[in-house]
Amino acid sequence: MQTNPLLQSIFMYGAIFAIFYFILIRPQSTQRKKHDEMVRNLKKGDEIVTNGGLVGEVVFIKERGGEDKASGMEDRVTIKWGRIAKINRPDSASNVAAG
Repeated sequence: MQTNPLLQSIFMYGAIFAIFYFILIRPQSTQRKKHDEMVRNLKKGDEIVTNGGLVGEVVFIKERGGEDKASGMEDRVTIKWGRIAKINRPDSASNVAAG
């Protein structure tokens, strides 16, 4: 029994897309949602660690309107939301990590 070569190629491309989706796209989307939730729960007084290793305490949070930033008043360091890797809460024993 002969199969249609067009049907075979459609199946092959569909299988490749499914592999890419489940290995690359879906886990990255899940990780992005976790990070957004972590940053949304950021509060004044939290200690943050950036992707570059800068550690500091949040003293001012600018809302997510225009440019998204968390800022320190004493040292005048401004951090973009996407660069926050970890939040250490002073009131809890466990650290909240970005996964």
